[in-house]
Amino acid sequence: MADPFTTDDRKALCAAAAQVATSGLVVGSSGNLSVRRGAHMLITPRSARLAAIDPADCVCVALADGSTDAAHDRPSEASSESTLHRIAYASVPDAQAVVHTHSHFATVLSTLLDEIPPVHYVATTFGGPVRVAPYATFGSSDLAETVGQALEGRTAALMANHGAVATGRFLAAAVEQAHQLEWLASVYWHARVMGAPRILAKDELDAVVAQSRALNYGAPQEAPA
Repeated sequence: MADPFTTDDRKALCAAAAQVATSGLVVGSSGNLSVRRGAHMLITPRSARLAAIDPADCVCVALADGSTDAAHDRPSEASSESTLHRIAYASVPDAQAVVHTHSHFATVLSTLLDEIPPVHYVATTFGGPVRVAPYATFGSSDLAETVGQALEGRTAALMANHGAVATGRFLAAAVEQAHQLEWLASVYWHARVMGAPRILAKDELDAVVAQSRALNYGAPQEAPA
């Protein structure tokens, strides 16, 4: 199958990558982003600095087997976390974009916790407490598998001693989720520094979900025109 991604798709992915970089969610050449279209994903290139990616260097990858589109004629290779992205799409069926970061507070908490508890009701946007996948070597199938398990019933997860992954129904939503996840991690960290934060109970979180639906906050996300 021919590469389903247009030049505009590639530019949009690079613009989102630059936004992630300039907002401080990654350092150096860490982090990667992808978007999905049907049976393929377009992912940022390996070892790239997200602030300055040539759209032509992004790589079209088959979700089924991880193969690179035969028409890719650039020296760039798919991100080393390509398998992680493929598993994320399989674990979160609604996801059409994935953002992997090494954001500061999320990474700090990934060294300390098994999950970020619902210290704030924004946790409901992730499906509940944000799980921390057990440590595994970056770029490995073991890492992808553990993250896939952490994402079951969730839209985001942390990776122990590594970073974070967030998904969305379109690219801007995934980037927003990455920011929200870092904010939640920061709130929990600072609350723990001050004392023992109160954790929201299930009935309180259920009430948030119900209220969001009543106010139409829970309506399906749509990509901007």
